[in-house]
Amino acid sequence: MKDLTSVMVSQIGNQKTLIVVLGPTGVGKTELSLQLAEHYGVPVINADSRQIYKDIEIGTAAPTAKELARVPHHFVHTLSLGDYYSAAEYEKDVLALLDKHFQEHDYALLSGGSMMYIDAVTKGIDDIPTIDEETREHLRQRFQAEGLEPLLEELKLLDPEYYQIVDKKNHKRVVHALEICYMTGNTYTSYRTKTTKHRPFRIVKIGLMRDRESLFNRINHRVDKMMEEGLLEEVRSVYNLRHLNSLNTVGYKELFRVLDGEWELQMAVERIKKNTRVYAKKQMTWYKHDQSIHWLDADKMNAEEMLNVIDNEIIIK
Repeated sequence: MKDLTSVMVSQIGNQKTLIVVLGPTGVGKTELSLQLAEHYGVPVINADSRQIYKDIEIGTAAPTAKELARVPHHFVHTLSLGDYYSAAEYEKDVLALLDKHFQEHDYALLSGGSMMYIDAVTKGIDDIPTIDEETREHLRQRFQAEGLEPLLEELKLLDPEYYQIVDKKNHKRVVHALEICYMTGNTYTSYRTKTTKHRPFRIVKIGLMRDRESLFNRINHRVDKMMEEGLLEEVRSVYNLRHLNSLNTVGYKELFRVLDGEWELQMAVERIKKNTRVYAKKQMTWYKHDQSIHWLDADKMNAEEMLNVIDNEIIIK
């Protein structure tokens, strides 16, 4: 059957194929990705924007040593916490990797939950200028000293069109838009073309879903497991770096407040669970707009059954 599948795929223009495994946090992407990687004999290309960093393995649910030994991974533990990295850089790096990979393989596998990273590879992102360190530091200090409201008012003046649509509670997007305005003298809107770029390979997106209650129970359990594995100690070890963007992440933000003496530990753990559930809902909202995703119900199929569906029904279409 496996040989027949290979023949059928070869008859579809012998097209190179990027398989993308996506879905909300905690849904079960890791095991399916490992099985797909083993099945096709390829590494996993990580699409989680925080697992790229070193020293925060527990809180980012990064692949374990056993999983890394089982299947090679790209873009895992490759950056220091203070390194700047963007979706645009990720797009460039992954496309370069795929160019080499497809010279020897018919399939590649990308897996993760960072929506912007997945879109960067599969659709491309706008060619927005890289922000210099001076501008970045200036806006960071302003945000810390003044808060979000004055920056929103300034964005309203400098880029009224983007001001109308930006999430006004998301300081990272507000600050980034101002960084572009400051550095280029142009509006952030002028760089947002939203044009899908052509890719010289076929893209097959596999989305994992679960019943809402099932997913939220898995998230709550995973947070408890992280605490048992030493998340608080991991957070304590990077406490002096808490100002870095790489640590502006669910799990770390809440436990920093415990170390600051602001919150009790149990309250922080419950907030981590709640904020992770909120993030999962945001991910699902994002994915709803993508009609190309093949959805599989992880409550009704195990990873082996999903692999069979992907291999024998989706890939050969």
